Amino acid sequence: MSQRLAVITGGQGDLAEALGRHLIGSGFEVLSPGRHELNVLEPDSVKEYFAGLSRLDVLINNAGITGDALFARQSEEDRNAIIDTNLKGAQLCSQLAAGIMVKKRSGHIINVGSYSAIHPPIGQTAYAAAKAGLIGLTKSYAKELGKRNVQVNCILPGFLETKMTANMAPEAVETALKRHLLGRFNTVEEAARFVSFICSTENISGQVFQLDSRV
Repeated sequence: MSQRLAVITGGQGDLAEALGRHLIGSGFEVLSPGRHELNVLEPDSVKEYFAGLSRLDVLINNAGITGDALFARQSEEDRNAIIDTNLKGAQLCSQLAAGIMVKKRSGHIINVGSYSAIHPPIGQTAYAAAKAGLIGLTKSYAKELGKRNVQVNCILPGFLETKMTANMAPEAVETALKRHLLGRFNTVEEAARFVSFICSTENISGQVFQLDSRV
């Protein structure tokens, strides 16, 4: 049997790096393309990338941007970029990945969502809407692909201390921390371990997993 192959979009971020390490440790070959290799905003880039794959066992839709702004002040360009990156890009990647997976009647698609999808804060209208759409995409696509034995799930990794959150105001970080019942944030390593576990399962699909202690 050939080695299992996983593709992680948005492959240059801290979470993507941890995901790659854990999947490699589980026996996967891992491809973690950055934007110059796989730009989810460009349909032609996505189509070209997946056309070059002869096999695929796991797709992790990890590419995403935030771009916080009050809705009334957010430009149409910024709003579209957030929605297109977080939702439309994941939809297109999932569609093309599924085309490969259904032929062998197995595979995992894992969407990286956000707590903001279910408890949106002020200033994240576009981001929260895109991530909420990602939950809907997960559940609907899981129903479509279940008969072909392709599993589709979504994780909400929680507030992670990464390059993406490094520039947040200390007051905002402290406010976020107070919402966690355990008094601590999740980590990229724990999120990656959970994803690696999901990729080893055979009977879980259509689920949304929140990976922190907020309620």
